Amino acid sequence: MDSQCSSSVGSRATIGGVGNINSTPISARIESYEGGEKKCISDVRRTFCLFVTFDLLFVTLLWIIELNGNGGIQEQLKKEVLKYDYHTSFFDIFLLAVFRFAALILAYAVCKLRHWWVIAITTAITTGFLIVKVVVSKLLSQGAFGYLLPILSFILAWIETWLLDFKVLPQEAGDEISENLISNHRYLSVQNALDREPLLHPGPVPDGQFYSPPESMADSDEDLEDKYDLEKPIV
Repeated sequence: MDSQCSSSVGSRATIGGVGNINSTPISARIESYEGGEKKCISDVRRTFCLFVTFDLLFVTLLWIIELNGNGGIQEQLKKEVLKYDYHTSFFDIFLLAVFRFAALILAYAVCKLRHWWVIAITTAITTGFLIVKVVVSKLLSQGAFGYLLPILSFILAWIETWLLDFKVLPQEAGDEISENLISNHRYLSVQNALDREPLLHPGPVPDGQFYSPPESMADSDEDLEDKYDLEKPIV
């Protein structure tokens, strides 16, 4: 009897374990799969951040070439930085590139912002500053770099705006919609599979569940002797 009770309890525990095994790993597998598919930053946003970095490096390179071509870097740094003059210095164009880089990388790489207002501000400030500087200052009289640095800074700022507004944000919105549709389809498929599958699986049949005693012999020796005594003739 004790063996029967223990076997029935063991079968119930086995059935309960089967139900937990069937329910838990499926959801865990879905969460791990969806977590593996999600990227920390998209490819098109990474390209945009690389272009912003290129903007800073390119303007810096041109400014260093301009410093080195006018009598030495140290002397020109003292003239353009320590003795800054808005009409003749290129140092403010370099600072403008640093400002664009810091604002855009912080907004779209660190904070992963999905709006255009940050790049709208940086492009508007860059455009207004360069237009005023070209009109008021005397950069055009300082050779080729008086043309190159303002024009290239203006073009790079607007290329960044075009990349974000027409490439990064629309593609990320489309990718997010596709991921949501795929995840919903996967969730519905798993739910349908769980609904069709029984929650409790039949366990093994215990040994003593259907017990029947062995059949006894129809005529034993004692019954035969009693029957023989009754059939004796009475003398």
